[in-house]
Amino acid sequence: MKIYTGGGDRGKTSLFSGERVAKSDDRVEAYGELDELNAVIGALGASLLPVQKDAGEELLEIQKDLLTVGALLATTPDAPHFASLDRIGADRIAFLEKAMDRMDAGLAPLKSFILPGGSMAAGWAHVARTVCRRAERRIIRLSAQAGVDADPEAQQNLLTYINRLSDYLFMLARCCNAAAGVDDIQWQR
Repeated sequence: MKIYTGGGDRGKTSLFSGERVAKSDDRVEAYGELDELNAVIGALGASLLPVQKDAGEELLEIQKDLLTVGALLATTPDAPHFASLDRIGADRIAFLEKAMDRMDAGLAPLKSFILPGGSMAAGWAHVARTVCRRAERRIIRLSAQAGVDADPEAQQNLLTYINRLSDYLFMLARCCNAAAGVDDIQWQR
């Protein structure tokens, strides 16, 4: 199977729903941000210490979730097969919240702002967190302009999941530093 088709050489791409749109279309921008986030999460997972097996498994689950969201974003809500696509449900939000609660229980209380960095894995987690926030902004813009899902509850679950994911990545950064025996970098003026 060839990877290149030449179909995008003139700045257009096809959505899953078949429409040809500019590669700068808001929908393409939104799922492109998720693709970048997924790649950064892959780098984060590769940088985890062996003792962080649970986090590695969580990150794989998150990467699958991001592909689910990407498929939704790459399909217009009025497409005939849109209703058959998987959605992010409340269970996936609860998955992130449970993981954050577990991580928080093992960390010292946060008493000040921290700077991104510390261990290599923590650095990747902070990069993932900021890419997640950018993706969130793109998805919100798309949601306001063209809609992401015709079902308001499904759309809200998607937005909540992405918001919670950035919080998860922040917590994971702190856990990565703790696992590496590296202190979080306290912000001081």
